[in-house]
Amino acid sequence: MDSFDRGSGMPGPQPVTIAHSPVLAMLGVNLMVFMATLDMSIVNVALPTLVKALHTDFAVIQWVILSYVLVIASLLLLVSRLGDMHDKKRIFSLGLVLFVSASLCCGLAPSVHWLIAFRAAQGIGAAMSQSLGMAIVTQIAPPSSRGRALGLIGGTVAMGLMLGPPLGGVLIGFAGWRSMFLLNVPIGIAAFFVVRRFMPTLPPVKEGERFDIPGAITASLTLGSYCLGMTLTQRHGFSDPTAMGLLGVALAGLVLFIAIERRAKAPMLDLSLFANPFISLGLAMSVLVFITGASGFIMPFFLQSAQGRTVTEMGLMMMILPFSMALTAPIAGSLADRYGSCLIRIIGLSILWCGTMALGGLTVTTPWWGYILRSMPVGLGIGIFQAPNNSSIMGEMPPHRLGVGSGLANYARVFGQSTGLPLVGTIFTSLVLLPGHAGARTELTSAPPEVLAAGVAGVFRWLAGLLLVAIALAALTWLLTARRNRMRRA
Repeated sequence: MDSFDRGSGMPGPQPVTIAHSPVLAMLGVNLMVFMATLDMSIVNVALPTLVKALHTDFAVIQWVILSYVLVIASLLLLVSRLGDMHDKKRIFSLGLVLFVSASLCCGLAPSVHWLIAFRAAQGIGAAMSQSLGMAIVTQIAPPSSRGRALGLIGGTVAMGLMLGPPLGGVLIGFAGWRSMFLLNVPIGIAAFFVVRRFMPTLPPVKEGERFDIPGAITASLTLGSYCLGMTLTQRHGFSDPTAMGLLGVALAGLVLFIAIERRAKAPMLDLSLFANPFISLGLAMSVLVFITGASGFIMPFFLQSAQGRTVTEMGLMMMILPFSMALTAPIAGSLADRYGSCLIRIIGLSILWCGTMALGGLTVTTPWWGYILRSMPVGLGIGIFQAPNNSSIMGEMPPHRLGVGSGLANYARVFGQSTGLPLVGTIFTSLVLLPGHAGARTELTSAPPEVLAAGVAGVFRWLAGLLLVAIALAALTWLLTARRNRMRRA
């Protein structure tokens, strides 16, 4: 059987031999995805330790996180395009080797500047493999189980985010900060063995395509400038001149990128993909959902500052959201394979909306079980939404654009999170520092507990309104799908 199912227009299952097993190959992909997402969250708890151990300050140590995230954001689309032009297995394997090697170097780094450099190298490896994960799964999984396979990736992402902070704390306490990075070495070696042994070669469907160098450079600079600008906006506000300058560069880069891609004979990003409403609407919904998902950083203001809970209590309570995501993502993928993506996606968005509305009723006196009952639907909703939505996007991609499709789906998440962090922060700050709130006019940390709780609740009511747009887009997609099905039957 060909790697492309010509009857359905979708990638078909690869031939399974003793050496090639799609199930085990997807296990290798998920191991790499787990490490990449774990390393996004595990370092956060180590920043105070790293400041002392490496004799530096927070202005410098923040680049241990930023260098990793910015490199990934800058290279996602570039690597995705390369995946459509060359063997995806080879690029994924090279990224895995680079990631593991850089992890080893991070664990042995003699100074903070070396650690930042090795984290950037880690980011290159993560981008080379993470950006192609969904494309590989889509190509090797049978179309009838594509949703379940992509759901497993969504569950793996949630698991990495969930385990990062508590695992980082345990490793630092028992083995020191270097162990956080050295942990990747045995996991990465196992993942490389599985990928090397059981993943089939995945050559390009369309041969002879050229790489768009001007488009790639422009895209990388644009995406990197946007993510760094939004990060600085989160820290210093929209009045920061450096942040505004970077956002201006990103806007100019976007205009230039579109102009380049329209004229390119072999564009890095085929802009005609966005003419497909099932792709563009799916990406827009994903951005809106992950803007909502970026709201987690304000919860310590409620749990710790307003309610006075310990760090341990706060950590355990905040784990409920990624745990419920990991619980529902694989199940939602299977349901999408059986009942279609449209229905499951709307159910997920509706549950997510109910959760944000419930969190909009938080008060200082809300008990721990009240918080859990309110926050769990948020994780459940995101988990139910994500796999069907990704399956729908990837299912609409032409076979020779699967790599770019995977990159776009990944970048929708990055774009939503990068946009959501400063946006949520601005809304929260404006609600807390209202002139009518005594003691909170000039300093966020001096706000009374009732004011902080009201600010957090107000943010979620605002996000619930934003999610109504996502639900409307999902309903529109359902109507368009029904019309397309009627036309096909006719």
